[in-house]
Order: sequence, then C-alpha cells, then structure tokens
Amino acid sequence: MLARGRRARGPAATERQLRDLQNDLRCLGYLKNGVDGVFGAGSERAVKALQHDLLTNDGRSTGNDGPAPVRMLDYNRGRVVAVTGEVDQALVECVSDLLDDPAVPALPRADDPVEENRRIAGRIAALPRQDVPVPFLLAILRQESGLKHFNEPRGADEDRYIVVGLDCNATQKHIVTSRGYGAGQYTLFHHPPRPEEVTELMVDVGKNVQKAVRVLRDKLDHFVTGPTSGTRADDRIAERGTEPLRLCKYDPADPRYLTDCRQCVRDARKQDIRPGVTRLHPGSGHTYIPTANYRTAAYQEVPVRMDLGCDWPYAVRRYNGAGIDSYHYQARVLLHLADL
Repeated sequence: MLARGRRARGPAATERQLRDLQNDLRCLGYLKNGVDGVFGAGSERAVKALQHDLLTNDGRSTGNDGPAPVRMLDYNRGRVVAVTGEVDQALVECVSDLLDDPAVPALPRADDPVEENRRIAGRIAALPRQDVPVPFLLAILRQESGLKHFNEPRGADEDRYIVVGLDCNATQKHIVTSRGYGAGQYTLFHHPPRPEEVTELMVDVGKNVQKAVRVLRDKLDHFVTGPTSGTRADDRIAERGTEPLRLCKYDPADPRYLTDCRQCVRDARKQDIRPGVTRLHPGSGHTYIPTANYRTAAYQEVPVRMDLGCDWPYAVRRYNGAGIDSYHYQARVLLHLADL
C-alpha cells in the first residue's frame, strides 16, 4: 500500500508503492488487471470505483443474488468525501481497514497461474457428456476469459489474481454494476463477494467451470422456448418457432452426441455479418451495429446458427443476457467454435 500521506499521482509515489496499491485494488476487486507500477487510466478508474463504493455501497445486490457480507460505506467513516481518482491519506486508511478485516474476502491469486490455467482443459474433458456440448463450453470460455482462470504475469506486469470482468455504468465507467470471476466469468451483482463464493466459485477452477455448465444448461432449458417473452430467445422463435428443444442432431446412443460440434460447424452455411445491414434475426427491425462493448459489428464466415441442428447457439446468446450485445456475443462464440 502507499506509504502514509503519499499520493498516487506525481513524483511522491514510487513504482513499488504503486505496485502495492495495484495489488490492494486487485485483492479488493476494484482493478480489472495490471500490477505493473504504472498509475494509468485503469488504476485511476479502480480508485474512483473504490471511492464510489465507500460513499454509496450499502451491501445490497443489484441483481437477485443476495447481499454482500459487509457494507463498504461502513469503512468510510467520513474519511472519503468525493470521487477524485487520487489516493490520499483518507483512502489509504480505508484500504488498510478493509484489508485487515477478515469479513472482507480477498480475491484469490495463484502461485503458479500457468499450471492452474492448464488444468481447465482437464476439468472440461472430465465433464459428463449428457450435460452440455464440450466444444460449445470451450468456445464460451474462450470468449469469457480467454480460457484462463488466473492472470499470467507478463513483462513488468506481475498480476497473478483471478481473472475479473467488470460491467460498468454506461456513462460513469467507475461505477461497477457487476463482476464476473474466473474462467467461466461467474457473475455477482453484490460486492464484496461472500466468503463461501470465494471458496466455492473462485479458488476451485473445477467448481467455477461447473457453474458455467449449470448456467449454460439452465439457459437452454428455461430461456430459449419458455412461456413468456423474458424466457424466450427471439432468434430461435423467429427461425424455429416453439418446437421442442433440440439438444443434438445425433441420438444419445451415438458417440457423436454432444461432441461432434466441429463437423456440424463445417457443414453449416457461413454468413458475413455487416453493420447496419444484417438483421439480428428474420423479421427483426434491428441490425448489428457497434456498441460500447463491441466496437465492430463486422464478422466474416460466421456459421449460420440454425444450420447446426441444435439449440445451443440460442442458449449461448442467452448466456450473455439479451439485447444487441448478446448477438455480438453469439457471433463471436460461433467463430470460436469454428476455430477450435
């Protein structure tokens, strides 16, 4: 942590002090990545996110996953009065109190992140075949986390913490609305996480991947052809109607069942998605366009989802929610699937 009275900007802070600050921000879940001793835009945004929580976070969830174990604003005690992006004495004291309190879980880090990441493939290979198609799961994890559970140090960056994805307010990027953790980017809408969530879904790579499996299967079972608009996939309804769900074009007794997705991708037609031209699905009044999260809407040689003979492409899109971003997500996962 920064020495008492030091600021994160200007010549007063040494590289080692900045690394310590970045480690603290990663440990507390405010810095997305990067422990390199450089106070850049990411570090400043993380400081602002922490300051914002110290002023406003009362422990409630913005989703339906229950409250956080503590209220961040209880650690302020009037010391932080504004969101400035600067680390002063008041913030240093708040950070120290948070790190010293065992009720505030620390995000896990790996001594050997490369080896930990290698274990992901083995975990996935051991999955029961009847749950989800492994190739689709691999494609999802590649999109979610680059098939990594922990960051791997590179060059001056010594970050070894769990991979974290930050969803932020559209206009105020320092306001974090949810966080995804690990290879499967298991999402929490409260912060900090509860101790059991760290133990069950972050420390153990296998449990994190299993959670991704359960979420994907839940999306197929309940968010593709459901009884209401909120539980239906518009693209699937437009292309296949409400006919029974298709887990695979092969019979369960066939060894290709839920495994031979590569051949299905090869056999499918391919399409080029063009921004402002390609509709999201037949009959849609919307087209693929760039968004804040997806700066390009041009994709080449995307497998045509309805040609794959199953409903997993539609479940993949609902894995990412709804709206135009989910169509970008679906296209990219299908491209990953084709590249496996």
